Amino acid sequence: MISKITSQVTVEPLSLANGSGPSFGAAVNNVDLENISGPRHQGPGPRLPKAQYEITQRFDPEAQGAYGHGKTLDAKRSILHPDLKTVPHQPQVQVIGNGFVPSYEGLENIQLRHPHHRTFHETTIPDEDDLDFTRFYRYDDGTGDEMQVPLGTTAFVNGETMYDLLSEEDKTFARESKVDGAAPVDPLAIQVLPLCWKNPVTGRLALQVHPSAVRKLHLADGTVIDDLEKVRDTVYRLQRPGIAPELVYAHDWQESDFVIFHNRGVLHSVVGAFAPDEVRLFRQCNIAGSEMPVGP
Repeated sequence: MISKITSQVTVEPLSLANGSGPSFGAAVNNVDLENISGPRHQGPGPRLPKAQYEITQRFDPEAQGAYGHGKTLDAKRSILHPDLKTVPHQPQVQVIGNGFVPSYEGLENIQLRHPHHRTFHETTIPDEDDLDFTRFYRYDDGTGDEMQVPLGTTAFVNGETMYDLLSEEDKTFARESKVDGAAPVDPLAIQVLPLCWKNPVTGRLALQVHPSAVRKLHLADGTVIDDLEKVRDTVYRLQRPGIAPELVYAHDWQESDFVIFHNRGVLHSVVGAFAPDEVRLFRQCNIAGSEMPVGP
């Protein structure tokens, strides 16, 4: 006799029935990530940093568990230090948010700061409009494009769509070129990576360039473009079609949400602003992969 087990898990694509909206992602409900047994997950999201770390590592079992941005972010030289606080007993997990938190997971009297566009844009939204309007972390191009987003959202775009939208000429350029990121403290740690990263399962290419860190382009013929303005203009031209409002997924954070995203196939941006006395807290976990990204 074969018993039939009915799963309560539901999976719904983020795109709307008429095909509009982002062409990636899904909402999975009725999953208990706190108690994992084998490949099956059931119930609410993980409540403990340890469980969050263990779930994250399942996506790359060969990873050694090192934090994805190198050493913990308590190093004062990290540009991420003002925004993230390391959980002492689980260093791969960071606390992020806004406002003063007296105590949380071994952290005491922490002041969280939601990243604000005025720290990285030349022109800023006037103070009187600051809580009503926002910008992406990197681009503000004066096109007048707008979209409605929830307070303090995280915005995601699909790197595969970004590549697919390119002209054939630009696709060739993207496949054959590499990018050099902003120099770390140790010059020997500088990485030169492909503009396009291949999904190891599907073989599809994603245009995967962090626009804030890029500083040089290495072309197929050996030419190195190190004029920062030209480098940024080139990357902007390639990326801009893929961040059109109708292609952006802006997550509306709710209590107990657990968002997992493929950091080698999507790009994300913090947006929004909070008043100083507004408190928001959530955890972020990322682990250095066991292998480097693979190009075309």
